[in-house]
Amino acid sequence: MTANLPTYDYMTGSQRVDNILNQPMDKDEERNIPADHGLTYSNGYMCRISAIFVDMRDSTKLFSSHNNEMVSRMVRSFTSEIIEILDTDKAAEVGIRGDCVYGIYSTPKNSDVYPVYSRAILINTLIKMLNKQYKKKGYPEIMIGIGLAVSDDLVIKAGKKGSGVSSKVWIGDAVTTASNLSAYGSKNGISSIVMSPGFYDNIIKIGVDDNPEFSNWFKSIRRDNEVFYHGSVIRTEFEKWIKTL
Repeated sequence: MTANLPTYDYMTGSQRVDNILNQPMDKDEERNIPADHGLTYSNGYMCRISAIFVDMRDSTKLFSSHNNEMVSRMVRSFTSEIIEILDTDKAAEVGIRGDCVYGIYSTPKNSDVYPVYSRAILINTLIKMLNKQYKKKGYPEIMIGIGLAVSDDLVIKAGKKGSGVSSKVWIGDAVTTASNLSAYGSKNGISSIVMSPGFYDNIIKIGVDDNPEFSNWFKSIRRDNEVFYHGSVIRTEFEKWIKTL
């Protein structure tokens, strides 16, 4: 009996690849990220975006636990509440990559970047709430790394035309840098919130205007030939409420 193996028309596929590789692309400057209907398979837009990635530390150890019910409850509560903070009408994309939850935002002005930072502070405080609730259930506590970055990136539509399967793809530094920086947080003496120099430069003036102590909250550090800023700022009123739980 012949096995029912999947098939792939590689000759037709090769022709599709050739067409894509040789297709000219319209690249436009756009201050805000265009709506999905504005993206086609032959255009792209340069946009100033900010990205935030929230990475759970030691998730491999947690996921290898034989208590599947506990792990599923922790993962669901972790992702649910972080998405609640990240998912606003300003978000171009909010999603999950493995043990990371991320958000991507259109930030054409410096004042647009600061709210992304504010979401990082909320999430940093949220973990205190989650850990308190986990502890009551006898579950292990978690730690996170939060990566933040901003840059002018190219957004394109990728997928297969006519298949219904497509997604935005971000080409540039913001998403990659934020993802990489999230892996540094809460490890090797680095605080939980880690941001690129460009992101820090965008928020420092607003931060100092809001609180003169802001410049003391983040310290620069060099690791793996990269310079970045790190700190562990929280929402004090949120933390006070958590203590009452």
